[in-house]
Order: sequence, then C-alpha cells, then structure tokens
Amino acid sequence: MRAADSTVYDAAIVGAGPGGLTAAMYCARAGLRCVIVEMLSPGGQLAQTEHLENYPGFNQSTSGYELSEIMSDQATSFGAEVVYDQVVSVDFEACPKVLRLTEGLMLAKTVIVASGARPAKLGVPGEEEFAGAGVSYCATCDGNFFKGKDVCVVGGGDTAAADAIYLSRICDTVTVFVRRDVLRATAIYNTKLRELDNVRIVWNTIVESIEGDDGAVVGVSVRNVQTGETAKVPVSACFIAVGTVPNTEFLDGALELGQTGRIVTNSVGETSVPGVYAVGDVRMKSLYQVTTAVADGANAAEDAAEYLIQHE
Repeated sequence: MRAADSTVYDAAIVGAGPGGLTAAMYCARAGLRCVIVEMLSPGGQLAQTEHLENYPGFNQSTSGYELSEIMSDQATSFGAEVVYDQVVSVDFEACPKVLRLTEGLMLAKTVIVASGARPAKLGVPGEEEFAGAGVSYCATCDGNFFKGKDVCVVGGGDTAAADAIYLSRICDTVTVFVRRDVLRATAIYNTKLRELDNVRIVWNTIVESIEGDDGAVVGVSVRNVQTGETAKVPVSACFIAVGTVPNTEFLDGALELGQTGRIVTNSVGETSVPGVYAVGDVRMKSLYQVTTAVADGANAAEDAAEYLIQHE
C-alpha cells in the first residue's frame, strides 16, 4: 500500500483478531470492498491459545491458531483483502477517513478498529532486563524452553490458570503467585489446578523483583501482602499473566476512551466518531472472550453497511 494508491475502501479493519476477521467476513458478504490491516499474522491473542474450551462448536482438540487460520481463510474467501502493515496514525475527520501506515496512506469510508490488546507488565526490577531470557508473557510460545525446570506464573485469572496447566505438563514444578486469596479464573480452571501435583498456589503474594544471573532468570523475590513477609523463590522462568493493555496509541485522541484506556462505544460498536467502530478487546465492555469479539465484529460490520447506505 503506497501513498499514491487512490483506492477508497468501503471499510478498513485495523487488526486481524477474531473480532476483525469476523467484521471482514460480514463486510465482504454484504458486498463491501473491505481490507484488513494487520502487523503480524491473523489471530492476535487467540493464535497463542493452546486449547479452546469455551468457543461453541470447538473442543480441546482445536487450538486458537487453527481457529485463527480458519477465520482468516473464510474472510478472504468472501473477498476481504489483507495488507500487512502497521497503522501509525489516523484522521477520522477527513472524508474519506485516513489511515497512515508505515508505507503510505489508506482511505476508507468506514473504519472498524480491532487492534486488540497486549499483555500488561508487572513493572518490577528485572522484568525488562530479562525479557526473552526467562521473563515471558506467553506460556505456549516459550514454555518448551524450560522443559523439566522449575517455573512460576504470576496472576489469578483464566490466562494465568491456563498457563499453569500447560506448563505443568512440561515443567518440573509450577508455582502460581496470586495477589489475593482466591482465583479469578473460572471454576473449571480452579478444579484442574487443584488436581495437579506439581502446581503450587501461593496466595496473597506479589512478585517484587525478578532476579537473574549470567543473563538469565534464576528466581523471584516475593512479598506476602498481608503479613509483609518476603522470600526468594528459585525459578528458571517467570510467566506473567496479569491482564492486558489496549492497543490505542495510534489513535492519539481521535476517539473517546474510558478510564481503562479502552474505546467507548454504543451497543453495536460505534464510537464517538460516526462511521468508526471498535470491536474486541480494544472496546469497553464487561466480558473479553473470543465469542464476544466475534459478536462485536458482526454487529459493527452490519451497522457499517447500514451507515454506508444512509450516507451514499
């Protein structure tokens, strides 16, 4: 995509996660000329999910990566185009709307922001220093590097629980540090974790620093938030799963954001700018799941098609 390209798309979709891919499929089936702008590969966070248990029609034998590929093939089979590039800024006041990419401009009558979210960081000493050398935000990506070793997981939600379960199959021991006295993870994860002999849950505990030696993680320093007691726990890797941060920096104030930094929308995903929508993890809502991202994408695409009819 170059600046000289004068193509004006009916819909430009920023991000190829499940919400973006669904939006592309619905847009294409509605006869809209649509394009997906994606930095890396289809799927987003879904592609890093080892097993799907709560997506209708798919069971544990299907991975997030496989579902991502199916969704991507389905969207392109209906005519959705894909451009592998990064959106660095936008102009939603222009007509048509403008997306500035690293390699030029893209013009579109409507835009669906599906840029997703990235793993949140702990912000503790050693985290940046040992990133990629024992500090990881993706157990399925990096777990095999620590086969047969002692590792820890930080977090108490579904992602942390799923990471611990996955790591328990390849690592010697898995210690889960939870800052509260309960897991936020769903009941099925709670049950599975408690059945694993090599998984230990340490309650009311936070990681205060990540220690290393010779360029690799060798342990973590932790503190009990109730007693104040501190300890050093030897581990070869620290897998961090403490939530996500929405990818909205490229918007630079173009859309209204909520207190969490996510985009404010109405029930169909329309933002503070008419003709611009937000779907998936980048949008403010109560539940962040593949199913809700898919629903977001379908709703936004249908409303975008209606918007085009009304304004043309």
